Amino acid sequence: MLALFLSSLVIPYEVIMIPQYLLMRDLGWINSYKALIFPQIVWVFGIFMLIQFFADIPRDILDAARMDGARWPRIFGVIVLPAAVPALITLGIMTFLNQWDSFLWPLVVINEEQRQVIQVAISSYQSLRGISWGKIMAATTISSVPILAVFVLLQRYYVQGITMSGVKG
Repeated sequence: MLALFLSSLVIPYEVIMIPQYLLMRDLGWINSYKALIFPQIVWVFGIFMLIQFFADIPRDILDAARMDGARWPRIFGVIVLPAAVPALITLGIMTFLNQWDSFLWPLVVINEEQRQVIQVAISSYQSLRGISWGKIMAATTISSVPILAVFVLLQRYYVQGITMSGVKG
């Protein structure tokens, strides 16, 4: 089942876009932020990353907690979830970066100028009359500030999440 799920990573996003657009249109979500958020909530790579993390949790720790009388909700809340904080923050940062950098999907589903994401707005500085390099560079600099702020604030967890799969000992 996991192989079937992961095989969806091979399908180009452009192939999925048309049915996804039709679904957003039928739901009445064109020109709304729901059309940007809901299709991207389930990210196959993120699910794969979390599966790999949870598979690395030693079974002995979980068995020891069961022997101590802990039920699964308590084991999850006391053992698994605190250990998963770096992985969840890493996933959050990667999802944020993936969505912040998206261009094609927002270009398709958001037609109102007031709701455009910054990448689409930056591309509007290119016209038939020329390219306004000053505006493009200023907007690009401003658009990088949230990315840097999120990364600087959560860098410690990001590094822990990336290095979690390394050899320990």
